[in-house]
Amino acid sequence: MKTINIANGPQNVSAIIQGCMRMPGLTKEAAAKVIRTAYDCGINFYDHATCYGGNGAAETRFAEAFPLTGIKREDIYIQSKCGLCFDRNEFDWTKENILSSVDDSLRRLNIEYLDTLLLHRPDVLYDPEEVAEAFDELEKSGKVRFFGVSNLVPMQIELLKKYVKQPIIINQVQLSLEQSQLIDQALYMNNKTTEFSINRDGNCLDYCRLNDITIQAWSPLQVGMFGGTFIDNPEFPELNKVLGELAEREKVSKAAIAIAWILRHPAKMQAIIGTMNAAHIEDVCAASDVNLSHHDWYALYLAAGKFLP
Repeated sequence: MKTINIANGPQNVSAIIQGCMRMPGLTKEAAAKVIRTAYDCGINFYDHATCYGGNGAAETRFAEAFPLTGIKREDIYIQSKCGLCFDRNEFDWTKENILSSVDDSLRRLNIEYLDTLLLHRPDVLYDPEEVAEAFDELEKSGKVRFFGVSNLVPMQIELLKKYVKQPIIINQVQLSLEQSQLIDQALYMNNKTTEFSINRDGNCLDYCRLNDITIQAWSPLQVGMFGGTFIDNPEFPELNKVLGELAEREKVSKAAIAIAWILRHPAKMQAIIGTMNAAHIEDVCAASDVNLSHHDWYALYLAAGKFLP
């Protein structure tokens, strides 16, 4: 498994992250198999959120399953996110909610600390001074070691950094061959003939690279947010043709090639996989051994329906 060093944060973390959003649908034995399979494939990073499964059900199931794996707590990195409150239909970055959310996550996960805490999507009413106070308390108490955000544009991060003392080390955003605007918007600048020229994220990728913020790519195999996977999707014949050719050449699955496309980028991103199928985890983790060429990367990009101006 390829590993990366997160600037100002954890070192030697796996380039592929096991997402745990779908874990509540498993028995604790099946969940243990997912955790252990990921670990045996070289994954040492597990991603949670307070909203996954509703009322932290994913964290609870992970905690029930983890003792069955034989893995030591200190050998993995556990990340959770707070601020997205489905039960109240709002985002909440208040100090009170951040602190209580971490306490709830630690209780559900049955652990003493989170390796990383991310603020989950922007609360447009947030007070950065409140966030700073919450982060200070969490760091001082040892409940959280590192901090980050998800789905934030650069100026939102800049405002946060003005008050928060701790480095913002991660920004978790959507990226896939189908949802590639994080990478390719710059190709179409000053071109009013295509909507691809619209700058929707404030040059987030370049900003994060300049500021030593690691990108974590969520839904790396998805069409849109909830459109299912593009793998073997008849609406993407050319993409699957090229994925299939490269998969045959590399002796891996199409999904592994799609993940390798993200890992090929020099920004040294992490890709979050969400499958709860042990065989699929093994298939996807083979991406770590694939070295796509410059030409391969562009061939996949163009096959996904994009064009070069």
